[in-house]
Amino acid sequence: MAAEEPNNPTQPPSIPQYPEMILAAIEALNDKNGSNKSSISKYIESTYGDLPAAHSTLLAHHLNKMKQGGDLIMAKNNYMKPDPNAPPRRGRGRPPKPKVPLPPGTVLSPPRPRGRPPKPRDPFAPPPPPKKASSGSGKPRGRPPKKAKVGAPSSPAPATGTPRPRGRPPKVKPAVVPVGC
Repeated sequence: MAAEEPNNPTQPPSIPQYPEMILAAIEALNDKNGSNKSSISKYIESTYGDLPAAHSTLLAHHLNKMKQGGDLIMAKNNYMKPDPNAPPRRGRGRPPKPKVPLPPGTVLSPPRPRGRPPKPRDPFAPPPPPKKASSGSGKPRGRPPKKAKVGAPSSPAPATGTPRPRGRPPKVKPAVVPVGC
């Protein structure tokens, strides 16, 4: 198990990983404008005979992955290796501000707590009186509990006759009066 490659277990061990094959193909083709996907694919097929059935899908996946990772650059539908002297590619959005190094021996204050800061207190004012447990209006918070009915029986009385059926009652139709006599 340790000898198998965890990336692609379906690949036979005789052929290298796709990123290695792609880079070898680009170096071997040595085109100044870069190499397109079909030329890279043809080179890999001619060099390594026993490729998996999904070779074109795997090649496209690894080319996109290498392009996103910065291992390859795509220009005019051609893939090429990035210039080692070129500055690194910047991501989207505004770049972060550079952090100013602090002089040694400086103690960092803890970060500001979340929420609204408290009102400033007057140092000469007397301390506020302790708060009572009840609120200002004298009423308890929330909905009051339901009061038990006085004089009502604790269980409902059994209904006389047949119980009412479920659902909406049928519409009452007026009696038909004979016409003509």
